[in-house]
Amino acid sequence: MENKKLCLIQRPIGSVQQNDFAIQQEPIPQIDDGEVLIRNQFISLDPAMRGWMSELKSYVPPVPLGQVMRAYTGGVVVESKNPNFKRGEFVTGLGGVQTHFVSSGKRLLVVDTTLAPLEKYVGGLGMPGRTAYFGLLEIAKPQLGETLVVSAAAGAVGSVVGQIGKIYGCRVVGIAGGEEKCRHVVENLGFDACIDYKSPAFYRSLKGLCPNGIDIYFDNVGGFILDAVLSRMNKFGRIPVCGMISLYNAKEKPQGPQNIVSVLVNRIRMQGFIVFDYADKYAQASNQLGQWYTDGKLRLYEDIRDGGIEVFPAVFGALFSGKKRGKLLLRV
Repeated sequence: MENKKLCLIQRPIGSVQQNDFAIQQEPIPQIDDGEVLIRNQFISLDPAMRGWMSELKSYVPPVPLGQVMRAYTGGVVVESKNPNFKRGEFVTGLGGVQTHFVSSGKRLLVVDTTLAPLEKYVGGLGMPGRTAYFGLLEIAKPQLGETLVVSAAAGAVGSVVGQIGKIYGCRVVGIAGGEEKCRHVVENLGFDACIDYKSPAFYRSLKGLCPNGIDIYFDNVGGFILDAVLSRMNKFGRIPVCGMISLYNAKEKPQGPQNIVSVLVNRIRMQGFIVFDYADKYAQASNQLGQWYTDGKLRLYEDIRDGGIEVFPAVFGALFSGKKRGKLLLRV
């Protein structure tokens, strides 16, 4: 039995290309005491991965050239010499873009697929859901009746943020690309409204749908959308900064927000965060997200692509082109 893996062989410039990677095959090693062998079934494609391919300073070291591309995965235990894991159990972890991986068991989570299918645990019940949970509840601390605006509202994180906001009694306005996504955000996810950022009426719609200003902006994109929202923020507003997807493929240094003075004038709390910051609370988040899902308060959508690890570079591009809806996954 062999492991097929996708290795990063050069740093992408701009958009990710097929020739930035190479497929390699190797024998699967024999596991030692304390180790677990997992067969990946789903690979999570996340915007943060674009930063991991770069040499720029970040919250984790870049993926070394020649090594397997870092990725969150969901799979099944095929062999175990670790008492905490049994053959046949489903797990999630940092398994990489490959068919198999060996783990010591650290940060490997067993999931119950009788409650939800594995893909949900790689998506809304996993890292994206926990990101939404901590960013909104730990940083923004939503209050009943507040106006919450969420960018990338149809995406893996944004879709969960808005639904949690509704659970906490906020008026939730999403921002997404295209009429179809905006309909999905309102009709399927339960947001109060959604604005198409591609529309010429974007700025007018933002003002019209937030007549009393914005109390919380959950930022997944940065760029001109952040700038527009800054002009509508209320005093003592909060902005959890989760991502800057509009900038990740930029070849030149982008211009900074022109409305940044709003942070000072309105005494806004603007804070970047990484889900790893809350690792000691993962169980709390997962339990609550799972309960909301079981109760029907949380709807989760996955966009699952087939083709195996060979199509990873092409599928990854859908994160930045807008040609996906919900959590983007690659079936292995």
